[in-house]
Amino acid sequence: MEFKGMGLGFFLFFLCFLCGSCFSSIRGNIDLTREENGSLNFLVVGDWGRKGEYNQSEMAYQMGRIGEELQVEFIVSTGDNFYEDGLTGVADKSFRESFSDIYTAKSLQKPWYAVLGNHDYRGDVLAQLSPILRGLDHRWNCRRSFTLKRSFAAGSVDLFFVDTTPFVSKYWKHPNKDTYDWRGVAPREAYISRQLKELAEGLKASTATWKIVIGHHTIRSVGHHGDTEELLQQLLPILETYNVDLYINGHDHCLEHIKSVTSDLQFLTSGAGSKSWRGIDKNANMKGLEMYYDGQGFMSLQITSTNIQAAFYDIEGTVIHQVDLYKSLLQKY
Repeated sequence: MEFKGMGLGFFLFFLCFLCGSCFSSIRGNIDLTREENGSLNFLVVGDWGRKGEYNQSEMAYQMGRIGEELQVEFIVSTGDNFYEDGLTGVADKSFRESFSDIYTAKSLQKPWYAVLGNHDYRGDVLAQLSPILRGLDHRWNCRRSFTLKRSFAAGSVDLFFVDTTPFVSKYWKHPNKDTYDWRGVAPREAYISRQLKELAEGLKASTATWKIVIGHHTIRSVGHHGDTEELLQQLLPILETYNVDLYINGHDHCLEHIKSVTSDLQFLTSGAGSKSWRGIDKNANMKGLEMYYDGQGFMSLQITSTNIQAAFYDIEGTVIHQVDLYKSLLQKY
């Protein structure tokens, strides 16, 4: 990792240290309560940061158009925000070239809530978490793990963001062809244990109508990366125990909908923000597959007290698949 100008680099590092949030793995809460609205609308995109290439700019245009139609409140990024190796620091021009200069539509000038992907961990993680970036672009909100709470007329939704990269054991192997920035994470076992404990506690305490968990890595997928075994073993049981409605992820560069065969949980992949076309894994577990699209795209979610409508859009902004979940006062149909 290279820093040009040690004086500036030391100052920015010291400022991040004072802010504390760069190093904390404690799950924070963001309350977006707005009782006057009866719904929550937002977009989901992942695996996007390529300076406009691989149709990222075209995707941004369609996101802006759909965002305006739906009057979205915010955008969720499922990680791998900057390719190939994250950011080199808070002064890295890739932040502007892949984010600020790309998502310019008026409807996208809303908060962006982002998790970290494995490619982000290959750069300066503390840079992406730094409040300095928020000073450069007010939309940017990237944390390791946090909870977003939103109440509306007769209902509510809790969104639990999870830092999934540390779960994957192959990233920790030595020697490794890639270098990962584990500051604030190591030792791995303690960090994972703490994340799972805090997530379980949050889900157990949640009284929200809808519970949604968001991470970078797949739990279930038929795409190039396939299922993530570590998450199947450690994260999935918690989601099923506490009746989570949706798990939303990126990592595989596709759009995808899989129904759990053991619970009501639905797996939605939105990792097609730029480079795609990697195909279905030849050894994929096809159980529960409802839709797989091997091309660029993104998602929208419209949530009310009784319904979640998740729509998948292709590069032309056309809806190619839709998921509808319903709940009465007592149950989901």
